[in-house]
Amino acid sequence: MDMQTIFSASAEIFLVIMICAVLIVDLFVEGEERKVTFWLSLASLLGTALLVLNNTPESREFIFDGSYVNDPLAGLLKIASIIMVGIGFIYSRKYLIKNNLMKGEFFLLSLFGLLGMLIMISANSLLIMYLGLETLSLSLYALVAFDRNSSIAAESAMKYFILGAIASGSLLYGISWIYGVTGSLEFNEIALSISQDSSLNSLPLWFGMAFVVVGIAFKFGAVPFHMWLPDVYQGARTPVTLFIATAPKLAAFALIYRILVDGLGGVQDAWQGTIMIVSLLSLILGNVVAIAQTNIKRMLGYSAIGHVGFIFAGIFTGTQIGYSAALFYSLTYIIMAAGAFGVLIALSDEEQGDQLEDLKGLSQRNPWLAGIMLFIMLGMAGIPPWVGFFAKLDIINAVVDAGFAGFAVVMVLTSVIGAFYYLRVIWFMYFEKAQESKAIVVSRDIGAVLSLNGLLVLALGLFPGALMQLCISVMN
Repeated sequence: MDMQTIFSASAEIFLVIMICAVLIVDLFVEGEERKVTFWLSLASLLGTALLVLNNTPESREFIFDGSYVNDPLAGLLKIASIIMVGIGFIYSRKYLIKNNLMKGEFFLLSLFGLLGMLIMISANSLLIMYLGLETLSLSLYALVAFDRNSSIAAESAMKYFILGAIASGSLLYGISWIYGVTGSLEFNEIALSISQDSSLNSLPLWFGMAFVVVGIAFKFGAVPFHMWLPDVYQGARTPVTLFIATAPKLAAFALIYRILVDGLGGVQDAWQGTIMIVSLLSLILGNVVAIAQTNIKRMLGYSAIGHVGFIFAGIFTGTQIGYSAALFYSLTYIIMAAGAFGVLIALSDEEQGDQLEDLKGLSQRNPWLAGIMLFIMLGMAGIPPWVGFFAKLDIINAVVDAGFAGFAVVMVLTSVIGAFYYLRVIWFMYFEKAQESKAIVVSRDIGAVLSLNGLLVLALGLFPGALMQLCISVMN
């Protein structure tokens, strides 16, 4: 192994070393001293991010005998994932202390999950992708059950684990079929085999591809493989829900892009229709069912299903414009999701008040916090000039350009339906009387990050060009 290979994978190597360091340090601290674990975890993220920035090449390069890829897309997704995990740590610290959950397991499992994401993002092999996915998934199962005193969390974790095991088995079965047909596990070699032998584009390959799509759809939480998502969003502690709702979405984007576009792009006609149907079902069910929810975390769970429908819509176009639009949508969505759950964490007490009614009169109890939530809800609803509008518009334009005008109409209609439950949150905050008159106080560190989070939703809407251009450049 040469030094260039080590440098290219230095971020992952450094993160593994720091996970071991955090684990050892956490053994010798307890109670309030556990803030050392928190700061060491943040230092791990900072060091990993600096190594990613320093070792991201201008063009694609392969290491570890072609099973690992380092390119600008991987660099962008890794940096965004690391930032989201760091934001989650900052939002969660006070909450964990207040609820006697300030334990090293939360930070260690999150860092292990991040390691799985980094591996998935740079995977150029079906096997490496699967190993990264399982590293992430096992961390998520344990995180959901992180609060050992919560029967709801344990039930959600068990449901997540069982369904996740089925999806992982489906993905692995599909991988075995693709390997059997093409004789390779690496995405570029799979694509080469298909391009050189058109007879491979037949039933055996389609059969394996169908099982792979099932695994991909489950990891995204797309319909009809969404059963776990609302229950996990509601049952898990809010910091865990924030983690699940943000960074893993980028790893899931890497999963679908690396496998379907890099590896199976030559048989786009075979998977395009399936992805379109999944997208359509996710758009309709996610937005319609979200209307009936009274628990805001569950509502945001169904909302996430609707947003996944938009991401899949960009993928099924099969165009570079569609892929870059899907990437832009994924990045902007996780920013909005982080802000939404950050506000919920700031509002949470020991009873985990996460009902819509708990937001009544928030503008009276903390006008600033209500303003941040207002920005985020308007962004998610896709109302200009917030960034959600341009993210949706970008996807719709890509779908129309690809010749699916009818599908674009459905996207617009479901967006209108979705606007209802987002505006309902705003109604509760500004037009309902507060159930309590006690003012809500937010710590300075959380307040500063929340402010940046909320303002970013508006700033990216006012000036979306730079991020859009970045998404286009890394996809080429």
